[in-house]
Order: sequence, then C-alpha cells, then structure tokens
Amino acid sequence: MPQENLEEEGLPKNPNLALAQLKFLLTLPKDDAPNVDIEDVRKQLLDGIREKDMAPYYEEVCAELKWDVDTKLLATMRENNEKKVKELDDAVEDAEQNLGELDVRDAVLAKAEYLASIGEKERAIMGFRLAYDRSVTLGSRLDNVFYLIRIGMFFGDNDIMVRNIEKAKSLIEEGGDWDRRNRLKVYEGIYTMSTRSFSSATVLFLEAVATFTSYELMSYQQFVRYTVLCAMLSIERPTLKEKCVEGAEVQEVLHSDKLMRSYLNALYKCQYANFFKLLAEVEAMILQDRWLHVHASYIVREMRVLAYNQLLQSYHALTLGHMANAFGVSVEFIDRELSRFIAAGKLHCKIDKVSGIVETTRPDKRNYQYQSVIKHGDTLLQRVQKLSRIIDI
Repeated sequence: MPQENLEEEGLPKNPNLALAQLKFLLTLPKDDAPNVDIEDVRKQLLDGIREKDMAPYYEEVCAELKWDVDTKLLATMRENNEKKVKELDDAVEDAEQNLGELDVRDAVLAKAEYLASIGEKERAIMGFRLAYDRSVTLGSRLDNVFYLIRIGMFFGDNDIMVRNIEKAKSLIEEGGDWDRRNRLKVYEGIYTMSTRSFSSATVLFLEAVATFTSYELMSYQQFVRYTVLCAMLSIERPTLKEKCVEGAEVQEVLHSDKLMRSYLNALYKCQYANFFKLLAEVEAMILQDRWLHVHASYIVREMRVLAYNQLLQSYHALTLGHMANAFGVSVEFIDRELSRFIAAGKLHCKIDKVSGIVETTRPDKRNYQYQSVIKHGDTLLQRVQKLSRIIDI
C-alpha cells in the first residue's frame, strides 16, 4: 500500500474515533502521559465537539472528565441538533409519502448518520438498524453494520462490536465483495487486539496489510504499527522475518517510523540492550493508546520473556554476568527476572546461584507427547468400558 493520501478510499470518519482517543488521553494519570499537553488535547477535543455540534457527546465528556458545563455552548449545540433532526425527520416523512423505498432508506440512513456524528448513541443505533431493515443490497446492509461497529469502537462498547462483527461475518459469507471482506479483517483485528487475542489480530492484520483502505479507523501508519506490535508478540522468528523484517509494505512505512523500525530490528538482530531501552519507549507509547493501554504490562512482560528465551535458545549454559551484560542490566536484576519467570513457567532453565550460571532445560516435546497420548488413551479406554457396561445392561 503506497503511502500517498488514499483516505478517500475509506468510509466516512463517522463517528470520529480521533475524538475518542483525545478523550482517553484526558483520563490518563500524569505518570502515563508525562509528555502530553493536556490543554492542547482539551482544546482539540472541544474544537471537534463544536465543529459537529456534538451536544450529547459534550454532556458525556463533561460528566466523565468532571468538566464544568458551558451552558451557553450546550444550548446552542442542542438548538442546532434539534433543527437538523427536524429537517431529517421531514425528509423521511416526505420520502415515505411521495418517493420510493430506496429514497426512504436513504433518508433514514442520513438521519442515523447525523445522530452518529453528534454522539447520540442509542438513537443512532436504532436508526442504523432501521436502515439495515430497509436495505436491499448486501453491500448496503454491510455498510450499516460497519457503522454500528464503529459506534461500538467510539464508545468502547465491546458488546456492540462483537455482535456486529459476527453479523458482518455472516453477511460476508453470503457473498460480500473484496473491499468489504478486507475491511472486516481490520475491524475484527482491532477488536481481537483490544481483547488481548494478539495471535488472531496478527493473522487478520497481515492479511489486510497490502490492501488496507480502512482510513475511517486509523491511518495506514498506525495500522502498520499495530501489525508489528502484534506480530512480534505472537509469530515465530522466521515468519516475523518474512512478514515484517523483509515485508515490503511494512518496511515502506517503517522507513519513516524510527521507533518501530529500531524496536523490530533490535529484537530480530539480537541487540538486547538496545531492545530493552526501546521497549521502555514502546511501553510509553502503548500506555497512551486506548486499545492497548490495559495490556501494557502484559505486552512488556511477554516481550521480555521473548527476548530472554531467544538468547537462551542459543546456549546450553551461560553466566548471569553474560546475560546481564547482553541486556544492559545488573546481575541482581537479571537474577530476579529469571527467578520470577522460571517460577511462572515462562522460561525453561535453572539458575546455579553458587556458580552464577544459567542452564537451559528445554522440555522434551516427544516425551511430553508420548505421556499425553498415554494419559488420554487411558481416559478413552475407561469411557469405552463404562459405555460397554451400560449397553450390556
């Protein structure tokens, strides 16, 4: 996907997810967003609200962020909303009385789109469901469902997201076109990423990376960033090399994203000390992302485990000092880290504290599979014996 501006290929940015991200930044404690200019973020959010006369959303924002309500601004926006809704209601009534079914559907859809643009959640959902019922073509019904998914994303409503993603998948199976199939992969990928299903998100993102057009959700640069973050967590090193380290579409974007390029290369090229430094910067970025914020500790922990395992795979044994030097940390730190992860079953090694040596204890997969077959075989035989007794009776 070339990096020139292709946003016209996306659906309308309605509702505008950028505003939801701005509101999220204002909910963060200072420690999670030390470099964020709160006043500038507040101004951007208010400007976006004023631009679309988002009276319902303004009330929600004021309540959640404990802002003083500007009653004059709210009254003006409400008046504009009521005037516009009346115009749209009149258009629906006129279409029902004088025009055809397609015109009625268009009028109902226009009203739902306006309600979504001002943050009127429940009425917008009802409007899109009504427009869905009046839609004839599969493409029109899918577009309504995509609107509902975006409303769920905007308000952080996982129930709306998952129900409508499932509905979209069933519609796609009926014969959805290529563009909508690829768009759904991005929508579902965002949901699975937000629920910590990074492996599923990686598969979906990598399938869509060359055909991305979902600019209504995010920029292509942000999409590639999510793709790399999820891929590093969930796919094997050879696949990571093929899809990200040498993937043309990914590398085209990473050329202008120094942090993610360095982060990916540091892990792949085994530059562990640099990787740890970059991981701290990536953590700061994740903490300010509304989809990944709650998973920041998990992501950082799993990436440290991944780096430790990658180093240990190359040795039968190595000293704590060598590991500490490789990661640019103290021996005491690496000792605590390894002990914690070994106890949690994350690392297959043991520490000889007297000699200061870490010995790898790779699990015997063949023996494990043999024991598993014996165990499950015994269980199956017991069930067959019980069933035979019942049949004999």
